[in-house]
Amino acid sequence: MTQVTDHGGGVRSLRVPIPDNPLGHTLVYVVDTDRGPVLIDTGWDDPESWDTLARGLTACGTSAAEIHGVVITHHHPDHHGLSGRVREASGAWIAMHAADTAVVRRTREARPERWFTYMAAKLTAAGAPEEHVAPLRQPRRRTLPGLSPALPDRDIVPGELLELPGRRLRAIWTPGHTPGHVCLHLEETHPAQLPGRGRLFSGDHLLPGITPHIGLYEDPDDATVTDPLGDYLDSLERVGRLAPAEVLPAHQHPFSDAAGRVRELLTHHESRLTALLALLAEPLTPWQLAERMEWNRPWAEIPYGSRTIAVSEAEAHLRRLVKLGRAEAVPGSDPVTYAAA
Repeated sequence: MTQVTDHGGGVRSLRVPIPDNPLGHTLVYVVDTDRGPVLIDTGWDDPESWDTLARGLTACGTSAAEIHGVVITHHHPDHHGLSGRVREASGAWIAMHAADTAVVRRTREARPERWFTYMAAKLTAAGAPEEHVAPLRQPRRRTLPGLSPALPDRDIVPGELLELPGRRLRAIWTPGHTPGHVCLHLEETHPAQLPGRGRLFSGDHLLPGITPHIGLYEDPDDATVTDPLGDYLDSLERVGRLAPAEVLPAHQHPFSDAAGRVRELLTHHESRLTALLALLAEPLTPWQLAERMEWNRPWAEIPYGSRTIAVSEAEAHLRRLVKLGRAEAVPGSDPVTYAAA
C-alpha cells in the first residue's frame, strides 16, 4: 500500500521503498507549482519502487507523465535512481548540483572493472585483509546499483531560487554526505504557522534520529584531497543558523528544532573524534581503526559491504584529525598507519 502524507501548503510525501535496506524507504516529496508537480528526489530504480511512486502520484491526483521537474538533493541511487524513468514518462527536467552531476557523468563513463580495481587498491592501502579484498578481483560475480544514472540537464546553483513557478525554493549547498549535496529551503510561511523560517527539504544532510554516512568520496578519477567531515560540520552549522520551522528529511519523519538536532550532531562528531584520538595512542591503519570504532553492532557482525563503508568513514575522520593537526601519518609505514600528533 502506498503511503501518502499531506504536509499542507501544496507539499506531500510518498514512501518509496529501498529494496533490502534497513532504511526501508525514501521520502519523495511532491511540490505543487503553477506549471505542474515537481518531485524532490525520486527513489531507488527498482520495479516495486517505480510502482509505488506511480501509485502515490495517482493518489495525489497526478501521474508521472505530468511531472514538470525533478530536483535531486544528491546523486545516491535511493534519491536519483528513478529520475530517468520520470523524465522518460513526462519530459521533466532534472536538476542537481554540479559537483554531483560530475560524479554521475564519471559513473556513466567508467567501466565496472575500473571501479573494482580502484576499490581493491584503496582497501589494500587502508590495511584491509586479503579475504576482504579478494571478491573485488572477481567483478563479474557482483553487480552495483546505479551504474547508468540519468544525466541531469539543469544545475542547482547554491543560494539561488530554483525555477519553480509560484514557489520560493532556494538551494543551500551542504557538502559532506556527497560533494554536491543540497538542502532546499522553501521560503514560504509554514501552513500550520509554526515559528521559524519556512520549511527545509534536508535530503540526507539532517535526519531526526540517525547520522548520515560521511566517508571519503569514492572516485577512481579524482585525486583531490577532500575533507568531507569538515565540509559536513560546516554545512550543519549553516543549516542551524537558517532556523527553519520544520525539516522535511528524505528518511524517517519530519521534525522541528533543526538547531537542536544540529547541536546533537556536532557534539556526536566531536565526541567521536576524541574517541578516535584515544585509539590512536598506538599506530593504526584505517582498517584497524574501523575495527575498533563503535558501530551499531560488533565488528564481527557487520556484513561485507558495510565494512567497506565503515572503513571509508574511518578514513574521513582520520582526514579531519590530520587537517586539524591532531593526528599524522607514520612515516614509512606500509600500509600507512596513523597516530595521535
